[in-house]
Amino acid sequence: MAKDPTESKIAKGTEEREKLVPDAGQPILGRVSRRSFLSHIGAASIAASTPVFASVSSHAPPAIEEIPSVDGVEGAVPVTLRINGKEHNLKLDPRTTLLDCLRENLNLPGTKKGCDHGQCGACTVLVNGMRLNACLSLAAMRDGDSIVTIEGLADNGKLHALQQAFVKHDGFQCGYCTPGQICSAVGMLAEIERGIPSAASADLAAAPQANGAEIRERMSGNICRCAAYPNIVAAIRQAAGDPA
Repeated sequence: MAKDPTESKIAKGTEEREKLVPDAGQPILGRVSRRSFLSHIGAASIAASTPVFASVSSHAPPAIEEIPSVDGVEGAVPVTLRINGKEHNLKLDPRTTLLDCLRENLNLPGTKKGCDHGQCGACTVLVNGMRLNACLSLAAMRDGDSIVTIEGLADNGKLHALQQAFVKHDGFQCGYCTPGQICSAVGMLAEIERGIPSAASADLAAAPQANGAEIRERMSGNICRCAAYPNIVAAIRQAAGDPA
């Protein structure tokens, strides 16, 4: 019985494809098949994770160390900063902001980088007793200044009154803006004590009070994206001695 010529062509085409296409687990024309890719990834993951898990279980985490200088950077300048009562003699790229210096060189990550444009207040610190957006100041400009960050507010392990009030009134949710909120509130209450008026002050000649209107106006540069503003105001009023 004669073979159907169509069947012969199909069989011949199948044989040719089998010669061209290797096993599904082998590379195809320089590419890797899905099965081969997944098998290789699985093996690599196990091999990579084994020493990591072993090191975690047998070694303590490395201590955080200060990175004091960037001698390799052309034009690095000496800068002395007194931060949280400790003097740091640094050598920095003159373009380094105070925010980056605190976080990257001095390992003080409590000061947060939010917008990096001075618009959110997450990086607020106290410089010579006054609040400042650390992202808007070069570290070299603060040479010789006394700086307090959120890490330096507690006294011998005892939380600052504002820190305690924020905890009591739940003045935070995600907590990212909280260091800046607290540092800003410390500086703001000091402004009120010095008699500095604000846009909310009804009488510029009278001593300002830490009431709700004053606090909301003076803290308007600190954004809370979780909208915990009522609790923040309540916490600040408590720390200011206003129970209302």
